[in-house]
Parts: sequence; structure tokens; C-alpha cells
Amino acid sequence: MKTRKYSKKNQYLISVLLIVLTSVLCFFSVDIIGYKAVALILLLVVSVNAILFDIFPVLLSALLSALIWNFFFIPPTFTLHIGTAEDGLMFLMYFVIASINAVLTYNIRKVERKEREQEEKEKAIKLYNTLLNSLSHELKTPISTIIGAIDTIKDNPTKLSDHNRKELYSEIEIASFRLNRQVENLLSMSRLEAGFIQPKIDWCDLNELVFSAIKDNENDAQHHKIVFTPKENMPLVKIDSGLTEQILFNLIHNAIQHTPKNTNVTIQLDHNLTHCFIEVFDNGKGFPKNEMDYVFDKFYRLKQTAAGGTGLGLSIVKGFTEAMNGKVLLDNLNEGGARFLIKIPCEFSKNTNLENE
Repeated sequence: MKTRKYSKKNQYLISVLLIVLTSVLCFFSVDIIGYKAVALILLLVVSVNAILFDIFPVLLSALLSALIWNFFFIPPTFTLHIGTAEDGLMFLMYFVIASINAVLTYNIRKVERKEREQEEKEKAIKLYNTLLNSLSHELKTPISTIIGAIDTIKDNPTKLSDHNRKELYSEIEIASFRLNRQVENLLSMSRLEAGFIQPKIDWCDLNELVFSAIKDNENDAQHHKIVFTPKENMPLVKIDSGLTEQILFNLIHNAIQHTPKNTNVTIQLDHNLTHCFIEVFDNGKGFPKNEMDYVFDKFYRLKQTAAGGTGLGLSIVKGFTEAMNGKVLLDNLNEGGARFLIKIPCEFSKNTNLENE
């Protein structure tokens, strides 16, 4: 808990104040509840302290509460003298139970903390292995392609025809773009994890961002049809163009990667008085219902899908959207296919008629 991160001084101060305040309240109501019930109330406060703070502040509160109960509540009051053996035994048992409660709660927390750390370590190892498995294919394949093509060109400087040489250059270019995309995704995820994403808000044309994202996906979209009709009355919007273009790229790329050949990928833009909307949908098979809650998780890849991808694209979409205080929604269309809807709050350029949708 956050309270355990407080300084020792603050933990001592707060734990003592809780005991003192509770004692004051009990003092003015002791005639109603009785001095024996006060012991149970103070023991409850010690238990709360044991949950919130480290062992020594809790032990101090246990000792203080025992002395307060003795001095102010056990007859005769305002003295440490205890009048009966029964009250003396109750006082002793109170202090022992409060101390044991503090120690046991501390040890239980310690065990839980170790288990939690072990679970986090296992989770980190699992994510690390997942990342390595993904990168072993996603990075190794384009690197091998580049090295192989360069070796072929170097070993056959005169035997290669112009056509073959152009094909090899094209392979190098495509592999380089693929490699660059994966590195950018890894860097983007690192920035998200570190909390370094600070949107740079400026005026931009959403239509141009869509065209740019489509162009960047041209090499991968040879067997797909990307449909986009510019929205003519779309005003300039004040958002982070770099983050938005990366969102568009990843959504389009994800649709291309996880839909059958000849699938249509459609992009639509819209707006109201306060938000701009980016919609990307396809006429593929959609997402399995039991996996839709996990598609934005890091390194998550749909089951029974072809190898490829690091599982970072959609998590980056979600992270970049939320960095701009937006939301991303996913649903399956009734006629087939999946739909991503991005809602981003923004300002619009003046002299534009906006309809409140």
C-alpha cells in the first residue's frame, strides 16, 4: 500500500494520531459503551495500523493504546494502578494480543509481498520470452533478407540483370521498412511504459494523415483494398499529428495482417463539437469474442493466427490514444469484420460549420 512508502516519521505520527483520536472519541462515550468495549475499539485501530504501516510504528501504537486504556478507562482512572485481578489480566491480554496481531499482520504482508514479487518476476520472464520469440522472427527475417540480397549483389556484380538487381533492391527496401517498423514499435512501447509520451498539439489535416498512413502500408496491402473517401468538410484539428498517424498506421496494418486476401479495409473520418472520430473497419472474420478483452494487451497475439507480428501494434494504438485523452473502442460488425473507433477530444479550426452529433 502507498502508506508503507511514507517516511518513518510520518508513519509514527499517523499511527499515534489514530490511537489518540480514537481514544478521545471513546473517552466521551465510555459511559455508554463501557470501558471493556473500548479495548476492542482500540484493538481494531491497532489492526488497521498493522495493515497500513510497518512493524515498529504498529508496535508503538499497540503499547500506547494499552497505556491509554489503562490510564483513562480501567478503574481507577487517571492512574496506572489496576484495581482488580480481572482487569489486570485483561490489560495483559490486550497488550499481548495487540502485539501478536501487529507481528502476524506484518509477517503475512511480508509473505504476500514475496509472492507478489515472485508473480511479477514470472510475468516479466514470460513477457521477455514472448518478446524474444516474436523478435526472433520479426527482426531476424528482414535482417536475413537484407544480408542475403546484398551478398547476392556483391558476389554477382556483372552476372545480375538489371531486372534481378532491381528486385533485390526492392527486397532490401521492403525488409528495411519492416525492420524500421518493428524498431519504432519497440521504441514507442518503451516510451509508453516509461511515461515519456507528451503529445505535441498542433493544427493538422486528418485527411492528409490518413493518406500518409495508407501510403506507408502500400507494400503490405498488395492483396487488400484500402478504401478511403476524404471528408471534404473536415476542419483542421488540433492534435498530435505524429501520434495520430502512428495510430492510423497500426490500425490499417493490423487489419491487413489479420484478414484474408481481397478483404476491404475502410477508413472514415467524422467529428462533432468536441471530438474527432477515426473509424477503421474491415469485412473480414472479426475477432473471437473470448479474445476481444485482450487484444490491446502487450505482446498479445490472437490464437490460431499465422506467425508474425510482435503483438505491440494495438497496445500502441491504445496507449497513444489515451495519451491524447482519447478512447479506442472495438466491436464486431453484424455483417462480418471488426471495427475500431477512435475518439479524440480536440479543437477545430474556425469558420467551420460543425453539427452536434
